[in-house]
Amino acid sequence: MPEEARLPWWLKLANPVIVALQRRGVVIGTMRVLSVPGRKSGKLRAIPVSPLTVNGERYIIAGLERADWVKNARIAGWGILARGRKQERINLIELPLQERAPVLREFPRKVPRGVQYFRQLYGISGTPEEFEALASRCPVFRVEEG
Repeated sequence: MPEEARLPWWLKLANPVIVALQRRGVVIGTMRVLSVPGRKSGKLRAIPVSPLTVNGERYIIAGLERADWVKNARIAGWGILARGRKQERINLIELPLQERAPVLREFPRKVPRGVQYFRQLYGISGTPEEFEALASRCPVFRVEEG
């Protein structure tokens, strides 16, 4: 795995398009739009995510520890999750490191189209074992009704 994870070049172009389409009611695969209040401004910041359900619980996986939305979610503890025009306020509870691996292991099976992002980010092929090994690098948030 590369030491320094790098975001795919296409992400800065794709994210605003996905957010705009979702807000117009166009649903794309497993994607949702997560809006989390900014740490300083309090203004909602939107990012596409692909939640997954494991053992009846919903989770959102972050590709990078240093992502702004992760920092914002840690401070706020809540967000708005939207699919098309349907929105729900949620609480975001970050899992401790030792609880992340089983959820990460399920990602390639439950969100196969999301695997490409992690392949480019970490240089992995996308096996469950490789995802499990990302536990120290990829924050996982449990989604609870807000």
